[in-house]
Amino acid sequence: MKFYRIYIELTNVCGLTCSFCPTKELPNKEMDLVFFESVIKQAQKFTKEIACHVVGDPLTQSNLHEYLDIIHKYGLKAMLTTSGYFLKKHTYDTLFHPCVKQINISLNSFNKNDTSLTFEQYLNPILSLCDAKLKQEKELFINLRVWNLDEMMSEYSFNEILFDRLSSSFDVSLSLDTIYTDRPKSIRLASKILVHFDSYFEWPSLNNKSYGHGTCQGLQSHVAILASGKVVPCCLDCDGVIELGDLHEMRLDDILNTTRTLNMLEGFKEGKAVEELCQKCSYKERFN
Repeated sequence: MKFYRIYIELTNVCGLTCSFCPTKELPNKEMDLVFFESVIKQAQKFTKEIACHVVGDPLTQSNLHEYLDIIHKYGLKAMLTTSGYFLKKHTYDTLFHPCVKQINISLNSFNKNDTSLTFEQYLNPILSLCDAKLKQEKELFINLRVWNLDEMMSEYSFNEILFDRLSSSFDVSLSLDTIYTDRPKSIRLASKILVHFDSYFEWPSLNNKSYGHGTCQGLQSHVAILASGKVVPCCLDCDGVIELGDLHEMRLDDILNTTRTLNMLEGFKEGKAVEELCQKCSYKERFN
């Protein structure tokens, strides 16, 4: 069994309360470095890429570089996904660590939070990061996420301000109306700097209505490990509803070969969601 990437949650703390994210049910937790290294040792058999988050923001960790050093030690690549609020906690040496393959920054986190920061105070460190990446000729990707293009929660006014600022900063014309009409997946702003588009999505919950069966990328392209050490089938099961096993008690090899895991995997291959949470997840409709 091989995965495109494994999500390993350094911490389940993100430092924000974005209205498009679920209310976290689990207590605050961070994965200590000793345990993290034991997880990376096991993960290297199954993947070449570690996404350092599930629901938490890895940049809230002041010792992020130590986690990245461990990932690098075992020859793996890292992907960092962040709101962008905590960039100033880290030097470019950390953010441009040789193991970092990509930094994703969720720009629509700004207007979905109560914050004392102005738009410029929020965006300037992000643009400075992009500028430093270009000047230092770093090979990593920076992916500026604008995942708010759905019609029900239209953020047209915010996007208008945002795209004007990005257009002037990168000397690229971002036509708001064209983007809403053509729905491109991404637009190149500069070398390996992209603005990526998508819509809001509903997080899976046992309280959701049933969406029936279907296939999913969980356990096929990826698997996730929460800060607590619990293994879950996908990166959207942030509260560990489908706990496949605990790495404090079992090895990853064994967890990936339990009856529950294999039943889920076989079900997805046949277009069947065997778990209740999966039946109540609308995200899988993107794969069907």
